[in-house]
Amino acid sequence: MSFIEKLNYYSKRKSFKYGIPFLIMMVAGSFGLQQFSNLRYQYTKKQPVTPEEMKKYGVNMKNRQEVTLESEYDKVKSVDIDHWENKRGPRPWEEEGQPSTAKH
Repeated sequence: MSFIEKLNYYSKRKSFKYGIPFLIMMVAGSFGLQQFSNLRYQYTKKQPVTPEEMKKYGVNMKNRQEVTLESEYDKVKSVDIDHWENKRGPRPWEEEGQPSTAKH
């Protein structure tokens, strides 16, 4: 039997047609999963950023006691949602000072 005849013979078998791709997917999936789990364990070792570190980069962080769910809810309650104006943002192809051509 030549190689092509053997290939035709085995390609008609269900174990070759469905089993080999399944095994390849299982092996490739395990390698892919290994990469994702490595990422997970790599970034769990990182420490949270302190406010002192962020001040070096020019970012002012609030204290944890200043920001609570209740304080943010009070801010959202005070927003007037009945009277608002829809403002169109600039498109990437428009220049900064160019007025929009859309009709309102």
